[in-house]
Formats: sequence, structure tokens, C-alpha cells
Amino acid sequence: MFRLVVCVTPRSSRDAVEGFDEEGRVRVRVTAPPADGAANKAVCKLLAKVLGLPQRDVVLVRGARGREKIFEVALTWDEAVDRLGG
Repeated sequence: MFRLVVCVTPRSSRDAVEGFDEEGRVRVRVTAPPADGAANKAVCKLLAKVLGLPQRDVVLVRGARGREKIFEVALTWDEAVDRLGG
């Protein structure tokens, strides 16, 4: 298991993983609003799709109420970087 730091932009015009920023965080945009956990669910679903994992293998560990979140994924660092295009 590996922990991935994600910076989320909710209410975007499209769902997209934009790669890594200068601080090593993964930049993610989702169309879902940040209310009632909708953005968290959308990010989890998008990360699972991009990483080629089932949703149960992408778990939100910290940051449910903020833009910066930490997800635990069932991959190594190298696998995650390769799949995210970093």
C-alpha cells in the first residue's frame, strides 16, 4: 500500500487527473461539488479508473473536508507514477 497526496479542484468543467505538481501532489479536477462527500467519491472513482484498480483499493485516509487529501492505493510508488503519467 502506498499513500498518494492529492490536490482536488471540485466543480470543474471536466473530470481529469492532471499529473504531479511542483510539490509532488497529484492534481485532480472533478465536476462534483464539495458537498455531502460527492467530490470525495468522484475523486476515488476517477483515481481507481486511471490507476486500473477496483474502487475498494483506493481509500481516502485523510482530508475529507479539505482540498488536499491523502489516498491509500494498492500500488507501489513506481507503479502509481507510471499509471498517472508522472
